[in-house]
Amino acid sequence: MIDADETFEGTWPYPPHFFDGYGFRMHYVDENPTGKETFLCVHGEPTWGYLYRNFIPRLGKLGRVVVPDHMGFGKSETPRDRRYTIEEHCDNLERLVLDLDLRDLTLVLQDWGGPIGGSIAYRHPERVRRLCVMNAVVGGRAPEGSKNTVRDSPWFQWVNSPAFEPTILNLGSTALSVMKRIGFDRTAQVDENWVRAYAAPFPTPADCIAAKRFPEAIADRETIAFLKTIRTEQAINALKRKPAMYIHGEADRAMPMDFAVGCFKDLWPDGPVVTLPGVGHFLQEDAPEAVTAMIEQFVQMT
Repeated sequence: MIDADETFEGTWPYPPHFFDGYGFRMHYVDENPTGKETFLCVHGEPTWGYLYRNFIPRLGKLGRVVVPDHMGFGKSETPRDRRYTIEEHCDNLERLVLDLDLRDLTLVLQDWGGPIGGSIAYRHPERVRRLCVMNAVVGGRAPEGSKNTVRDSPWFQWVNSPAFEPTILNLGSTALSVMKRIGFDRTAQVDENWVRAYAAPFPTPADCIAAKRFPEAIADRETIAFLKTIRTEQAINALKRKPAMYIHGEADRAMPMDFAVGCFKDLWPDGPVVTLPGVGHFLQEDAPEAVTAMIEQFVQMT
């Protein structure tokens, strides 16, 4: 867990907030809290709220911006008595949303932020106004006959290799290389502060448990069963009525584009889709200006 007041030389200047109501200390950023609508930005693997540092100022001009860190990531606590299942992460986020009474939500979702943040739309559709999905899946079926799924990606093949565990349990030293393996190529902005920020949540192997568990959950039967319980027919129909857009970095090595776009189109056949050549899995790092401009335009249209 990163120190609450750490700013990484001013690159993360946002005051920390903490929710202690679900058995551990969950960190979140809460900027422009009086905004008329709220952007809930949800990260994935192996990042934390720092990933959205360039989104917050621009989205903050449109409304309130809440950026939580999942349990075991960023400035949130890493309790030793949790299993770090996707259900736990969804429950944690739900408790935070209810505690803050967040409404009129625009969900900004990437990587595991898709199914975790998307669970708010399935469980509480009345609180969600629209969805902006990026290199993630919130539901839907893959295109018929599709053989190129997440399980076929270079990332997942590596997760199932002998190199995975020793690498992922040493993220304090390997965070950049793991992100590059998932799909991060535009490294010009990487400096010592950047490296420290993404390595800091993981000083010991025990602190890497959440990051290790996320990739393992991709094909986990428990994960699949849980997601089926919240994605009821009624919830899916409510979700389909929400405006949604999709943005995909084509250089992603974890989330195949045809698969992800197909799942999105299954739910929102008329939803706008933009694919970005030369942009990888972490769009927030590779193309923050372009992506936030597209979100802003979508918000103004819906």
